[in-house]
Amino acid sequence: MTPGRPQQHRPRVKGHRTMQLGLVGLGKMGFNMRDRLRAHDHEVIGYDPRPEVTDVDSLAALAGALQAPRVVWVMVPSGTVTRETITALATVLDEGDLVIDGGNSRFTEDKIHADLLAEHGIGFLDCGVSGGIWGLENGYGLMVGGSDEDVALVMPIFDALRPEGERADGFVHAGPVGAGHYSKMIHNGIEYGLMHAYAEGFELLEAEDLVTDVHGVLRAWTKGTVVRSWLLDLLVKALDEDPNFAEISGYTEDSGEGRWTVEEAINHAVPAPVISAALFARFASRQSDSPAMKAVSALRNQFGGHAVQRVSESG
Repeated sequence: MTPGRPQQHRPRVKGHRTMQLGLVGLGKMGFNMRDRLRAHDHEVIGYDPRPEVTDVDSLAALAGALQAPRVVWVMVPSGTVTRETITALATVLDEGDLVIDGGNSRFTEDKIHADLLAEHGIGFLDCGVSGGIWGLENGYGLMVGGSDEDVALVMPIFDALRPEGERADGFVHAGPVGAGHYSKMIHNGIEYGLMHAYAEGFELLEAEDLVTDVHGVLRAWTKGTVVRSWLLDLLVKALDEDPNFAEISGYTEDSGEGRWTVEEAINHAVPAPVISAALFARFASRQSDSPAMKAVSALRNQFGGHAVQRVSESG
């Protein structure tokens, strides 16, 4: 605990009020979140290693700039960076302060982080955040795990970040610590499946000579049809910007949530063929020459005498 700092208890919040927030990580989402919160009259002090975007030069300086009881939102890459950041915050924050992990951490890490902070009397919330770079304008979907008291404390922050309208349409207190990131993990797994369904439909349309306006077909689906969605809108927008995706490689990364979703499906014996297939399709996109398909080709040749294409023949 910081010497000489008096103990303070976090008040329960009733109604809207402006707040002060420390925000660690000013990347694509964190930077926009800071702007959205400031537009809602909250005071946000941001820390990022990049001097051109940060408000303070260290986590210690961030803690020093915040009034107790402090609230610090962590918005950094999951894994090692998040663990190191939360460990460092445990040394510069005080009893009664609160840390929110808004990154894409695996839900199994949340209790570890909560227990670490609890040793110092610091609270913890995990918050799954959806909305990407469009969140600044449209608001963010928020899925939170933690205690009722801690959620109530920062509800003005959640209300500023979520979309306009009914709170329940863009915010949920999903359960205790871990529930927020678990919910976001499943959300992202569903996202994998939805994106790949649109992608397969696009390829099928492209493959048929009868369809002469693929872009127009997709755009015609964006209003009134049962497959309309924001993801479909974004696909049409992407084709507006790059017809036929001539400038884009098919290589597709994954940030982990799809893998974790499939692992959870296995753990709970829940069939998830669509999400699993979408994940494996991403793996396939990274292979310029698949060893598995080489084996299939070799087997066809061995048992049936089917012709194989030699490397020298494929160009």
